[in-house]
Amino acid sequence: MIPANETFDGTWPYAPHFFSGRGFQQHFVDEGLRDTRETFVCIHGEPTWGYLYRNFIPTLSKLGRVIVPDHMGFGKSETPQDRGYTPAEHYENLESLLLDLDLQDVTLILQDWGGPIGSQFAYRNPGRVKRLVIMNTIAGGRPPPDVQTVIDFPWFKFVSSEAYEPVITNLSHTILSVLKAAGFEHTDHIDENWIRAFGSPFPTPEECLGALRFPQFLGKPEMMKFMMDGQMMPGAMEAVKAKPAMMVTGAEDRALPCEFAVGCFRDMWPAAPVTILPGVGHFIQEDAPEIATALISQFVQMT
Repeated sequence: MIPANETFDGTWPYAPHFFSGRGFQQHFVDEGLRDTRETFVCIHGEPTWGYLYRNFIPTLSKLGRVIVPDHMGFGKSETPQDRGYTPAEHYENLESLLLDLDLQDVTLILQDWGGPIGSQFAYRNPGRVKRLVIMNTIAGGRPPPDVQTVIDFPWFKFVSSEAYEPVITNLSHTILSVLKAAGFEHTDHIDENWIRAFGSPFPTPEECLGALRFPQFLGKPEMMKFMMDGQMMPGAMEAVKAKPAMMVTGAEDRALPCEFAVGCFRDMWPAAPVTILPGVGHFIQEDAPEIATALISQFVQMT
């Protein structure tokens, strides 16, 4: 858990906020305009935290209010040792926070595990969601036949290997190699401060518990049940399919096959805009933040 007031040499200058409604301290950023109902909720995945969106917040805060939560076990949020760290539990944490803030007109900006977790907020609270932005993740839909799936890709093979647990439980030292394994292409901006920002949530194996658990749910029945429980609620699928949505995704993703992700998106929103960026990996917030924020800004203005 990162100290509340840590700014990483000014690269994370945002005031910390905390929500304790789920029995632990969940950190979130709350920035931007308050004289509009337009709200952006940016949800991270594995093994990152809100810092991943540091280059999104300045642009989005000119358009509306920006909320960036850290999942339990990540960033400046606590890592309680008595939790299961299931996708359903992460969702319950997120929903409790967003309902406590009473957010309306939400644009969900989702990447990695932010997709299946954050999209559940749309399925279960469609009246609060205005639009969705999907980045290197899925939020529902079926892939085309005969495309590679997650279990065919390098990340899943790493997760299934004997190397996985020793690497993930030492993220303070292995963070760069783990991000590279998932698909992180543009490394020119990396310095010791960057390494410190992404590695410091994980100083001990115990603090790596959230990061350890996320990938262990890939392909598991409880993961599918969690996703279907929301999508099968009466009217939920129809309501979410009717929302404006856009996708921007990296072609060099090594965690989620591009054809798989794009196929799922187009099954949900066949007429919605899709931008595939060559030379960009799984972490589009690091590889192409300027392009992504420009596309999001244009999408917001059009919808």
